[in-house]
Amino acid sequence: MINEPGAALDVKAVGDWGRKVTANIEKVIIGKRSIIELTLVALLADGHVLLQDVPGVGKTMLARALARSIGGDFKRVQFTPDLLPNDVIGISIYNQKDGDFEFHPGPVFSTILLGDEINRATPRTQSALLEAMGERQVSVDGKSRPLPRPFLVMATQNPIEYEGTFPLPEAQLDRFMLKIQLGYPEPADERLMVRSQQVRHPIDNLPAVSSPEELVNFQQTIGQVHLEDSLLDYIIKLVSTTRHHRELSLGASPRSTLALTRCAQARAALLGRDYVLPDDIKFMAIPVMSHRLIVKSESILRGRQAESIIGELLNTIPVPVESTSR
Repeated sequence: MINEPGAALDVKAVGDWGRKVTANIEKVIIGKRSIIELTLVALLADGHVLLQDVPGVGKTMLARALARSIGGDFKRVQFTPDLLPNDVIGISIYNQKDGDFEFHPGPVFSTILLGDEINRATPRTQSALLEAMGERQVSVDGKSRPLPRPFLVMATQNPIEYEGTFPLPEAQLDRFMLKIQLGYPEPADERLMVRSQQVRHPIDNLPAVSSPEELVNFQQTIGQVHLEDSLLDYIIKLVSTTRHHRELSLGASPRSTLALTRCAQARAALLGRDYVLPDDIKFMAIPVMSHRLIVKSESILRGRQAESIIGELLNTIPVPVESTSR
């Protein structure tokens, strides 16, 4: 049963859930606990994730392990230049027997949708996900159809291949709550990974340790995590400063403010707290904001990146000093 709005937040239950799901995913994704934590934050905050990294580091496997761990449906779409919007959201087909159109849902009707190499699809197909990601529904033939809850888009893109790719538009990038990079494993972790897959892949027997209903219950209560006014002002200062930064041609949107707030609350709950600390905000700032900023071309030529600019803001903008614990 899903809690009604206003149900009480149980941070101990959220913390226990986080440890249980993390341990389960670590049977497949070895040595990436902080990455798993970020993914769970996105889940609790009801947001979507952009996985940007080189091939073969486990982006697809992370999505599969996450879906199995929460007992949800997993569907994968390989984005290619000839992929059409209806291939993602579904299509209405005329049923001669009934004399009416019958809707055939696309892979977007799932708990976790993996959009593999999303930047290889045309802008038209990429934009087909905008309504699904932003409003949790799709419109086909003038009729809106709600998506299942929970619903998470995990999209991958390869940052080093540009031939045959279409950059994601700013409007779509802004709908990804987090951008995550897995990175290469440490040698010791890579050794464990090879040993664990010598007979069969651990994903084949990975059990469900939670349920979609349990996750939805937690999502509905994350907003109750206490956030001091001073910390909200700190979040707003971080975001708004990017809008007139001399090295940025596009700063972070108001959606960034909402996302950073929600993610800080989700991380606090995941760590068993019912209040936000400055460390929660700092930990989430780069994953939440980096993909929403556009660095000026002259700054890029000097080697500047969005991540380093955000890091400087975190070091220069004063952190509220009053206690945030209750």
